[in-house]
This record gives sequence, C-alpha cells and structure tokens, in this order.
Amino acid sequence: MWKFLTIGVLAGIILLTGLALAAMLAMPGHSFSGALPALDDRQQQAAERLRRDVAQLAGTIGERSRRTPLVLAAAADWIEARFRELGFPVREQVFHEYGLALRNLEIRVPGDDDRAGVFVVGAHYDTVPGSPGADDNASGVAVLLELARRARDWHPAVPLLLVAFANEEAAGGSEAGSSHFARALVVDRGERVRGMWSFEMLGYYADAAGSQAYPPGVKYFFGDRADFIGFVGNLGSRSLVRRSVGLFREHARLPSEGIAATELLRDIARSDHASFWHHQVPALMVSDTANFRYRHYHRGTDTPDRLDYRRMALLVDGLEATLKELLAD
Repeated sequence: MWKFLTIGVLAGIILLTGLALAAMLAMPGHSFSGALPALDDRQQQAAERLRRDVAQLAGTIGERSRRTPLVLAAAADWIEARFRELGFPVREQVFHEYGLALRNLEIRVPGDDDRAGVFVVGAHYDTVPGSPGADDNASGVAVLLELARRARDWHPAVPLLLVAFANEEAAGGSEAGSSHFARALVVDRGERVRGMWSFEMLGYYADAAGSQAYPPGVKYFFGDRADFIGFVGNLGSRSLVRRSVGLFREHARLPSEGIAATELLRDIARSDHASFWHHQVPALMVSDTANFRYRHYHRGTDTPDRLDYRRMALLVDGLEATLKELLAD
C-alpha cells in the first residue's frame, strides 16, 4: 500500500512540475526561423537612425552614470530634445538620489478613450561607471526613440506613454527612476496601467552554437544560439508575456522566446519592469539577455560597433506591429 502511495505522490509531483513549467514556458505561435530577410529602404533608414542614436549616446556623450552627473544630464537633455523634435510635449519628473537631481522623461501618445487606462513602454538611459553603455542601454533608448517617431501617426484606442528612465543602473529598488515613476503614475496620478514593456539591451546577437547561456535550470528549454529576442516576465504578467510573444511571432522576421517565471528566478527582475510589479501592473522586459550572451556587459568595451543594427531594425518592425495591436484591445 505504501509503495502505491509513494508512486502516487511522485506522479503528482511530476504532474505539478510539468504544469508549472508549461505555465512558465509555453508560448503561442512559432518563432521565426531561417535566413533573415534583406532590409528594404524603410528598414535601412531605420537601421541608420538606430546606429546614429546609439553612437550619440554611447560615443559622443559616453558614460552616463552618477560618477559623471553633468554627462548624465546632457544625455537627458539630448533625449528631451529628440522627443520635442518629434513634436511631443515632454513631461519631466525630477527626483533626488545621491545628492543629484535626476530626470525621467515622458511623452504621451493620446488614445481614443483616456478612460481605458494607459500602456507604458520605457528604457533607462544611464550606465554603470566606466562603460559607454552601447547595448546597455543606448540600444533600448534608440528603439524607444524610433517607436516614438512612428507613433506620431498612430491613433490607438489605448493611450501610450513612452518614458526614458534615469538611475536603473545606480541602484534598483525604490531608488530607480522607474520606481519613482511607477509610484507617481499609479498612486499619485491614479492612472490605470494596463501593462508595461521595459527595453533592456536590444542590440547584440550571435549565430554561433554555444553563444547563448541561461540562468541555472533554464538552459534545458531553449536553444544555444544568441539569435533571438526575449520577452521576460513574472507569473503575474503571464497573459501579457504570452500575448506579446504571440503577436510578435505573427509579425516579426526575427526569432523570439518568452518566459513568465516565478520571481524566485531573480534574473527575470533585472530591469525597470520590476518596479511596476510592486503596483500589481503586468510588466515584462524585452531583452537580448544581457550577460548571458554579451561578454562586454558593464564594461568599457560596450561600444556602438558591437551592435547589430540590421536585427535591431527588424526588431523595431516587430515591436511596432505588436504594440499597435496591444493598444487596439
């Protein structure tokens, strides 16, 4: 009898483990495979703008850390000027950390129904000390700016907020710019936030076998080539992760993977999206997986010449199509 009970318990554990893994890893659709397409004229122009913006932030401006506060302020000034050049009023949120006045920069794409809540897309513009931060995170800011450029012609049902965050690298937790922003948005302004995407390192890809690593326990479920973009969230954001991955796979010509995992897997929280989880907002990180593929992570060698602007242009097209559908719901 005890033998059969033990077998039953083990079977139950295996079943529950399988269900848990399915909840975390099962994503709709099929990831793009095969040769990447040649860029058309519109995509080539986008790739050049992305290259130029990364070069400005990570080359001309350079390290944007609390160690270089004047340069960090210059980066904020440049991003604000770019938003204004695109025709958007800029809402500035000033907060203070380490004796510095830091700025989050927000623009709003109006929706047909402001009562429908808002969707937030953000990217941090600061760096760690000693790094010019091309992939981390000039790449995310460049994609944010390219989406802002395109969003001028959108007429979404749901309003969209595009935000450049300060102080992601310097701290985390309540000191991050995104934490200040999320709290002000949800608590002080009383906005209903339908979801959030954080752009965290979007520019590095590799096709060689063995070029992609993973946190412990995850590597058995994904491929070993660093040729994809990842959508990463917690279990509370599972619906948003699945919806985003499914739509991206319908439209994009770039491989993609998704995971909605328990927060016990600490690596899923390593960007500004985690600030929104504290306010029960579904949120995910769009990422090339950072140090799990990029050996120049947080180094002085994270320079603009290492990024793949062709793939970044394909990524923007996929993100644009995905976001437009999310904003139509």
